[in-house]
Amino acid sequence: MERRTLGQGLSVTKQGLGCMGMSEFYGARNDDESIATIHAYLDAGGNFLDTADMYGPFINEELVGRAIAGRRDDVVLATKFGNQRGGKGEFLGVNGQPEYVRTSCEASLRRLGVETIDLYYQHRVDVNVPVEETWGAMKELVEAGKVRYLGISEASAATLARAHAVHPVTAIQSEYSLWTRDPEDGVLQTCRELGIGFVAYSPLGRGFLTSNEAVRSTTDNHDFRRFQPRFNGENAEKNAQLIASLEQIAHDKQVTVAQLSLAWVLAKGDDVVPIPGTKRRTWLVENLAANDIVLSPSELSALEAAVPRDAVAGERYYPAGMLTLNL
Repeated sequence: MERRTLGQGLSVTKQGLGCMGMSEFYGARNDDESIATIHAYLDAGGNFLDTADMYGPFINEELVGRAIAGRRDDVVLATKFGNQRGGKGEFLGVNGQPEYVRTSCEASLRRLGVETIDLYYQHRVDVNVPVEETWGAMKELVEAGKVRYLGISEASAATLARAHAVHPVTAIQSEYSLWTRDPEDGVLQTCRELGIGFVAYSPLGRGFLTSNEAVRSTTDNHDFRRFQPRFNGENAEKNAQLIASLEQIAHDKQVTVAQLSLAWVLAKGDDVVPIPGTKRRTWLVENLAANDIVLSPSELSALEAAVPRDAVAGERYYPAGMLTLNL
């Protein structure tokens, strides 16, 4: 699989694998199928796995650790800290305190069963702790050999630059897709000015940008999409109309809507790496096929016209979630 470089030297395959949904947020778990999906991704030549301590909580790192046991050299392993959760799954807020950085890293290393994390992200910016203090502790982890590269998630361009002044930021991970274009409002430009890679999570709009109607109208109370604004009521109906336009373009190109949506993200630059999440091998195969799709400038324009930024109905998170973005 073709590779792309994040920052000043982290080589990853052009499409990563997001592991969050294997343990939480997207309905029932099936650990055996999830591990088989990770193995299929690695066998296909992929190397970039993404997890976080808060997924599960905690059990997703353990799952990934089991999946990569004996295959550590095949993997670029990314995890995150900062969205603090309790043992019963309760959300405790964002924590960027230096001591929490250190204890979180030690816990992640233990759960993953590794000696070093390849890419360690600050999952969300703590407005009560200067980013310089958080990144000072993260820099110490690099110096101690516990972490190789550092990243940040859902930060503004200004915060990204402040963190980079403390220690080079290898990648920022933020939501980016045809229906979430926030990074185009300065973050991508800052990345290119500073030599920072961009990792796009939810490049399929949490499954909305696919032909899977069941995802867009889920009734599973364990699927957090059911409670997100873009998946509800009139918003969902309006957004479904956008998919109809994509379906026609996909049909003409003889690809799926998901492949078309991923190809659009992949075409946004060699410094952009999408990490679509899936817990099933069937969807993995479909997603990876997007790597070979080439979009012409006219096709890119047609996709952006089919899903205009101002036509997407609803915020991408519920109100409390929106408060943690682009800080």
